[in-house]
Amino acid sequence: MKNLVLGALTLALFITNAQAEKMHQADSTAPNILLIMVDDLNDYQGVFGGHPQVKTPNIDKLAASAVRFTNMQTNTPVCQPSRNSLFTGVYPHDSGDFGWTAKYKHPVLKHNKTIMELFNENGYFTLGTGKLMHGNKTPEWQEWGNEVKHNYGPTIFDGKNLTATKNVPAPFRNIGAIDGSFGRLSEGGVSLGKKGEAGWVMGWTKAPFRYLSENDRDLLPDEAHAKWAEEKFTELANKTSKQPFFMGVGFVRPHTPLYAPDRFFDMYPLESITLTPWMKNDVDDTHFKENFPENGKGLKYYRELVASYDGDREKAMKVFLQAYLACITFMDEQVGKVIDALESHPSLNKNTIIVFTSDHGWQMGEKNYLFKNSPWEESAHIPLIIRPVISATNNKVSNTSVEHPVSLIDIFPTLVDYANLKGDHRNNDKGGRLGGFSLRPLLESKNSGESAPQSWQGPNGALTVVGNYANSGKEKSVAKQNYSYRTKDFRYIRYSDGQEELYNHKKDPYEWKNIAKQKEYQTIVKQLKREVTAILGACIDSAL
Repeated sequence: MKNLVLGALTLALFITNAQAEKMHQADSTAPNILLIMVDDLNDYQGVFGGHPQVKTPNIDKLAASAVRFTNMQTNTPVCQPSRNSLFTGVYPHDSGDFGWTAKYKHPVLKHNKTIMELFNENGYFTLGTGKLMHGNKTPEWQEWGNEVKHNYGPTIFDGKNLTATKNVPAPFRNIGAIDGSFGRLSEGGVSLGKKGEAGWVMGWTKAPFRYLSENDRDLLPDEAHAKWAEEKFTELANKTSKQPFFMGVGFVRPHTPLYAPDRFFDMYPLESITLTPWMKNDVDDTHFKENFPENGKGLKYYRELVASYDGDREKAMKVFLQAYLACITFMDEQVGKVIDALESHPSLNKNTIIVFTSDHGWQMGEKNYLFKNSPWEESAHIPLIIRPVISATNNKVSNTSVEHPVSLIDIFPTLVDYANLKGDHRNNDKGGRLGGFSLRPLLESKNSGESAPQSWQGPNGALTVVGNYANSGKEKSVAKQNYSYRTKDFRYIRYSDGQEELYNHKKDPYEWKNIAKQKEYQTIVKQLKREVTAILGACIDSAL
């Protein structure tokens, strides 16, 4: 028995050493990957033109040396299932992930590898920090930075419960400490950072957060993640090993609560803020209310924000928008720190692919809706910037744009393609099939700003499923979900009850007029419905 145990231990040690040897034998010319994920970010960046006043110099600078996708879409406009899909490469309709099930507990996705695991198997050094997946499972990463569970803090602690800051009026403040609060850090008052003390604390954990002034305070979570990345790039540059790396950095702002240092609010004087275009009766020809509960977050949040300012929509939206813009510019500064740190090490920078994106967008009062998780452009449309490694055969990809619609599902196969990753994306045959297509043909096309090149194998449009809070519990039929499909010129929406919306983006970029029932567009409706059905493929359990 003793010999058997010794033999088993020897075999295990041999396997471990063999795996380690495999990692050290990774191709030193393989590209490094830097993935920057941002939470709840729509197209409010200067380079994407989503808001005329937004200040995002660092994101804009990155785009000037990269390719930006102007028609990038989420596959589901809410955090957890969106990230589950991105990091596994599996469409929500393939996995049935329409709700809030963690990847590691999901009956299908638990059998899929994450992209980090595939990088690990291919000899990469993987390291990450911040909000990447919900409840990051750190063994997937060889090195993890700050906080395993993402933190939206700081938040205000009143001695008993987490609450909104005093500047936020009711009834909006009654929504809670996360979604129901926004403002300058100074509006939370002085906090000495003592345990159990009322004042600023670090979100879920209620750990003390010290705030005496703008120049004398603890780091916000996103600042800590940026600092960690800066330090790690120095360590990586000083390593003698040429092992390629995959680094993920997840920033939570502009996710609520919309807190940022005062100087970022000062950049957006309230009286001069420009509101996004809005039409009073825009909601009248939509079918969202008929398929989602009236007390759902987006509809409720809008009503309660406006009510909090005595029905003055303009004032209410300006106050909220100021906080959102301030948080975006705060986040942009952290992005700049990370990219500057990478570029300060030429040996790393010259061989690193940068991917910058978000999990979904945010609706800023359009269609009387203030939240994510809607089927419309503001919620589904997100930024995507990719800076490929520049080589002799690929040296004209900077400062260009791609108009063809793509989505988060395409990031997994793109990274597999560029890093030449080998191996199955599943742990076993119970895992979901890989969706999406490599974006390489679009990235390297000489006419990337026009139509997709013939080498593009992906669909004509990008598919989003809006499942949360409607048909995500007992009703998990693929056909009974709510789908939003974006092509270059149109957005087609089909709800679970069969109602439809169609918007012509050439004539109606704000999606103000639903033309789904107009006679002259019936051919378009039928064509887009066929394209949606083709993407759903074998998962569809009845015709749409």
